[in-house]
Amino acid sequence: MTKRNPEASRFTRRTAMQVGAGIVGGAMIPPGLSLPAFAAPAPLGTWPEGSAGSTVSIGAAVPRTGSYAAQGEDELKGMELAVQHINEGHALIKKISPKTTKGVLGKQVKLLVADSGAKPNNAVQAVQRFIAENKIVLMTGSTSSAVAVALNKFAEREKVLYAVAISGSNDTTGKDCARYSFRQCFYGETAANAIGPVLLKAFGKGKKAAFMTPDYTYGHTVTKSVNDYLTANGGWTMVTNQVSPLGAPDFSQYLTNIANSGADVLVNVNWGHDAVLSIQQAKQFGILPKMKLVVPYQVPFLAKEVGADIMQDVYAATDFWWTLEDKYPLAKMFVEAFDKKYGYKPEWGANNAYMQFAIWARMVESAGTFYPPDVIKAYEKGEKFDSTVGEVHFRGADHQLVRPVVIVKGKGPKAMKNKEDFWEVVEVVPGEPLMQKPDAFGCSLGDYT
Repeated sequence: MTKRNPEASRFTRRTAMQVGAGIVGGAMIPPGLSLPAFAAPAPLGTWPEGSAGSTVSIGAAVPRTGSYAAQGEDELKGMELAVQHINEGHALIKKISPKTTKGVLGKQVKLLVADSGAKPNNAVQAVQRFIAENKIVLMTGSTSSAVAVALNKFAEREKVLYAVAISGSNDTTGKDCARYSFRQCFYGETAANAIGPVLLKAFGKGKKAAFMTPDYTYGHTVTKSVNDYLTANGGWTMVTNQVSPLGAPDFSQYLTNIANSGADVLVNVNWGHDAVLSIQQAKQFGILPKMKLVVPYQVPFLAKEVGADIMQDVYAATDFWWTLEDKYPLAKMFVEAFDKKYGYKPEWGANNAYMQFAIWARMVESAGTFYPPDVIKAYEKGEKFDSTVGEVHFRGADHQLVRPVVIVKGKGPKAMKNKEDFWEVVEVVPGEPLMQKPDAFGCSLGDYT
């Protein structure tokens, strides 16, 4: 006997309301004219096949090798914990997605993983396999914004939802936004507008800044946003912008130019292992501490790998830091669960990945179906809900989460209360005033079907 798939036979609440209104309020049906049959929506993407059984699958393409591998592995741990919590109906998931019991709409969730190496082609090919072979209902992963932009376009084409994971580029929910894509984390513009006032207060106006920029969409948009803010509001001058390729093994040529630039502040936008190497080499070149160091888009594990002595008094903008457990009850639940499972305090990549899945579960439960357009509309309602950084909501116009940005300052070795106490939370800046208007960066969402 073939098991009936409730997803295949569903029709939307809107359709039901229209039918009901027609029957109640309509005139008598003329003889010989019957009511139309209301069929379920046509198959779309992997729907309804992907949600036909007792399980649904998520496909994750994260960097497990290359310059962003450490961050990719941390991100993956957040995903694994979220799937475990969703499947068992954990108390933390229920705080974010109250209708979730065990699984999403009663279906257990399976996580499929591939190594993207932070390369767009690798990520797209991996997710394409997951769609063809496993009929995934959600794709995720990035860490590199170049990957995020590529998967935005792929999700739109394939009509499969995409939870972005890590992406700091303005373009991800700007000119490269997509109807099928949603971003939870902060990004260049919000980082700049949050950390800018802190830098002006700490260092003053009229400073000279040297920028280090990775040569792709993340680097260019973050550098532009930070420079625009400091120039417009503090009269700072960019004296040099050293642009390097992803995975550069040696930053000496760029650091030589910075050393000769006369800059007061080094603004390092590099990410992953590139950030670690470039900061270590800046110290070796004698640039640090002669110049003040700023990391406008904080890198998970950066302070641990570089060392607290170098990162002392360094300002950074970030998505989440584990000591927020003292401020937000859900943060405390998350930190305790993560530490118990993995033996270390979570970085913001893991937190971001966890929240993406928890939010997705909430939206599917709210829609009452895995049918992508209905889930998208649940996101687009903009309903406020609790998170590990307080109350948040999505903007329907560009699919960006409205959320605070956390400003941190590096602690010196003597100030650290334990081996993971690298950052002091300086300020938690409300998100909405930090954000540009939804269409300011060229966002134009595509169709639902």
